[in-house]
Amino acid sequence: MAAPRPSSTTSNRRFFGRLSLPERNFVAEALRTETVGGVLLLVAAIAALVWANTSLRDSYAAVGDFHFGPATLGLNLSVRHWAADGLLAVFFFVAGIELKRELVAGDLRDPKAALLPVAAAVCGMAVPALVYALTNAAGEGSLAGWAVPTATDIAFALAVLAVIGTSLPSALRAFLLTLAVVDDLLAILIIAVFFTDTLDFAALGGAVAGLGVFWVLLRKGVRGWYVYVPLALAIWGLMYNSGIHATIAGVAMGLMLRCHRHEGEEHSPGEHVEHLVRPLSAGLAVPLFALFSAGVVVSGGALGDVFTRPETLGVVLGLVVGKSVGVFGGTWLTARFTRASLSDELAWPDVFAVASLAGIGFTVSLLIGELAFAKDPVLTDEVKAAVLVGSLVAAVLATALLKIRNAKYRALCEAEERDEDSDGIPDIYEQDNPAYHLRMAEIHERKAAEHRRLAEVTGGASEENDRPA
Repeated sequence: MAAPRPSSTTSNRRFFGRLSLPERNFVAEALRTETVGGVLLLVAAIAALVWANTSLRDSYAAVGDFHFGPATLGLNLSVRHWAADGLLAVFFFVAGIELKRELVAGDLRDPKAALLPVAAAVCGMAVPALVYALTNAAGEGSLAGWAVPTATDIAFALAVLAVIGTSLPSALRAFLLTLAVVDDLLAILIIAVFFTDTLDFAALGGAVAGLGVFWVLLRKGVRGWYVYVPLALAIWGLMYNSGIHATIAGVAMGLMLRCHRHEGEEHSPGEHVEHLVRPLSAGLAVPLFALFSAGVVVSGGALGDVFTRPETLGVVLGLVVGKSVGVFGGTWLTARFTRASLSDELAWPDVFAVASLAGIGFTVSLLIGELAFAKDPVLTDEVKAAVLVGSLVAAVLATALLKIRNAKYRALCEAEERDEDSDGIPDIYEQDNPAYHLRMAEIHERKAAEHRRLAEVTGGASEENDRPA
């Protein structure tokens, strides 16, 4: 997921206003990487479904169950487990860096600015969990999967935006990205607190000691991937053997990186590492996880069962209804109690459309589904199918809602991108710069002179044509 800057603050009583230029540039760069990663994720998910539902299904199971790794270290894992516990640690490492940057250098350092995305994220996780719980209480199902529909997959959401070609304004994209950062933090807390059954205190102590060494090396300014990569692998292995999900190690290390810039630095160490690792996370780690987690057998009967079994129905309703209502409700309540209003260019239906897009829960939802029903492989696959169905329905709903206002979004994006003086800075950010207005005056004067010249040439040609033969 990417580290955005929310466009809203309560100090000016406006939500989703224009981003600052540095924040806009950061969001644009993050969007490019996440969108490419989201497209790869989408391709991997489709490949997994095709692989698991054709004559090659036996090979899919065989590859996913193939074990390798040092057994003496407790790491003789299947390919599927390496993807879920190993590769996703890279994903959460990047999420940790994003969160740290938000807390120390982004708008989340300001409690007033942080209020909107935090409230939206909290409500966007609480309401889906409540919807799941009520559905299963009514249908006498298992409450173990309450956390499955709580997560948002920002990469998949951005892939949907890329596929449908909507011109969503940067302020709404920034809100969605920030929402996803807080969502990831809450998801990892849920995994750590609710899905840890047993603890090996010796391994946990070793992991904590390794994290301490990691922190000291960072503070001492020690550099070199050959120092940190082996140490990170050791911390990850110890965390895995401790009984706590190994992705926690990734988040912890990401949070330790310095994400504020010292004088003379173009980028902080955290920003530099994130720039290097993000393509690995978005382009390899997450798609491979999807490849070995999304391959569930899909049939007409299986899809029908998704809407009849309380556990799977709860997941679908949680993603489609719970997420959209939760995110929208959290945003509306924040505006209501802070007496803030939306930006003049946007309306509440725009917020609901983005909220429905948050119902695309894929990567982390699949992971939580595996953890919640680890002792019931059949139900695990059914819950995975429910995640796919719910995410698909949410994507279709969001597409329909966003397309209604796409002409308005396109106009806003064109205004954000317009650069008539060709200095690399959008004109909308230079309205208070006298030099900009002088340049524009020169440009307009040149254009006016050119128009006068063309008019004289055209007028002269007309007079010559009007002369008698």
